[in-house]
Amino acid sequence: MASRGRGVGGYTYIMTNRPFGVLYIGVTADLLRIRAHREGRGAAFAMKWDCKRLVLVELHDRIEDAILREKRLKNWNRAWKCRLIAEANPNWDDLWDTLHK
Repeated sequence: MASRGRGVGGYTYIMTNRPFGVLYIGVTADLLRIRAHREGRGAAFAMKWDCKRLVLVELHDRIEDAILREKRLKNWNRAWKCRLIAEANPNWDDLWDTLHK
């Protein structure tokens, strides 16, 4: 996993409460941050809508690139976001456990 800091890699990720449910888009330099969402300690929006299922993760060489991608994804319409997830994760499986293997 990448460590925090300027110039290190980063990740964009999408979490949901259920397949095709509410979407939360985030960015982090440390994927363990996602654990906070899963434990109900994440962003207020994710907590409100119970977004605990990790359905998409994208790796970026630089955290700045991850931040830019997050901003762009947030501007996409819902259909595009759902298509992106479905292409990478057709069953909208929770990817959390795959991060620890």
